[in-house]
Amino acid sequence: MSIFERRESQVQSYAKSFPVIFDKAQGATLTDEKGNNFIDFLAGAGSLNYGHNDPDMRDALVEYLSSGGITHGLDMHTKAKAAFLSAFEKHILQPRKLDYVLQFTGPTGANAVEAALKLARKVKGRSNVISFTNGFHGVTLGALATTGNEHHRGAAGVDMPGSSTMPYDGYLGKDLDSTEYLDRALGDPSSGVDLPAAVIVECVQGEGGLTAARIDWLQNLEQVCRRHDVLLIVDDIQAGCGRTGTFFSFEPAGIKPDMVTLSKSLSGYGLPFAVTLINRDLDIWEPGEHNGTFRGNNHAFVTATVAIEKFWNDDSFANGVKDKGEKLLSGFKAIQENYADQVVELRGRGMMRGIVVESGDLASRIVAESFKRGLVIETSGAHGEVVKCLASLTITDKELARGLDILNQAFDAAINAGNSNLIAAE
Repeated sequence: MSIFERRESQVQSYAKSFPVIFDKAQGATLTDEKGNNFIDFLAGAGSLNYGHNDPDMRDALVEYLSSGGITHGLDMHTKAKAAFLSAFEKHILQPRKLDYVLQFTGPTGANAVEAALKLARKVKGRSNVISFTNGFHGVTLGALATTGNEHHRGAAGVDMPGSSTMPYDGYLGKDLDSTEYLDRALGDPSSGVDLPAAVIVECVQGEGGLTAARIDWLQNLEQVCRRHDVLLIVDDIQAGCGRTGTFFSFEPAGIKPDMVTLSKSLSGYGLPFAVTLINRDLDIWEPGEHNGTFRGNNHAFVTATVAIEKFWNDDSFANGVKDKGEKLLSGFKAIQENYADQVVELRGRGMMRGIVVESGDLASRIVAESFKRGLVIETSGAHGEVVKCLASLTITDKELARGLDILNQAFDAAINAGNSNLIAAE
């Protein structure tokens, strides 16, 4: 037995899909201990938008470490934090005319969600929160109450009150706007839906299956929240930091959420880092009222500052992401045409896209066949039926084309294997 089999919990999941020992990584390439290279269409589940080991971030971090810079500072003021806040203000907030204050939470996305939910309830004096079908906001109990996935909810072992689930855009069909139902329910004292403190939503659902909300749906949702004095929280943990083609996924809709949660690619380097962005008027916390020992990862401040100044000082990077998103979509359309009987639909936006196939079993076979050929990619969706691509935003056109070619081969192999099994069974 390997050391992993002897000592690591069975809760591990990615290791079962990709059973090698990875050793190095650069850009969009993973390398295992035997020297085999894999194109990475997973990117740390969206935490490596700028690829592996960006040299500028790496060099800045090494220099900071060598200088004896602060590693752990709780929420004290440090030079690294000041540099990050200044860069975020200059390149992210001010150009978008957003006046958020930043709450540095514990280091995970779930920590940021917990803080947002807690503050919303404190501000409004109400306990209920509206979440949406197929939403995913984390697996700590507060965040889990707003997460739809049965597999994750079932692991809690307790009831999780405090959230009402509403249909996400398209859940009841493309011709129905579910915000109309939400509006009606919140305005009807006999609807059975308690007036919430907040609504929490992903503009593009990551773990839920890559469904992208329509722009007018997001705009209508904001209007419903304003009409009923309900706060709007956008969970941009997976869809943010440029993944959809703009820094925030809600930008194309022109909405201004009351709070935004960020994590995953915020550090730019895969280091643990999360924040809750809060409308200045809502910042009613008492000092230390919500805290966490690791709410000041100065190493992440260093790399995040480099990421912001390198990629977000003008529109060129975002435009490049949009261009690559179109190339990715074209590649997915070609796969859809080649395997029309098995591909149900294409979903997503920008460089956050998925291919919905007829079953979770087929999607799993496609992932396995992709890995055999040198491509790391995962599934998502209620039944694992979506082949999900989160390639790094810095991937080269050549690497993207190669990855799409492997994926096309994997579709062919997985479908043929399935047909062979059916014939053998008959």
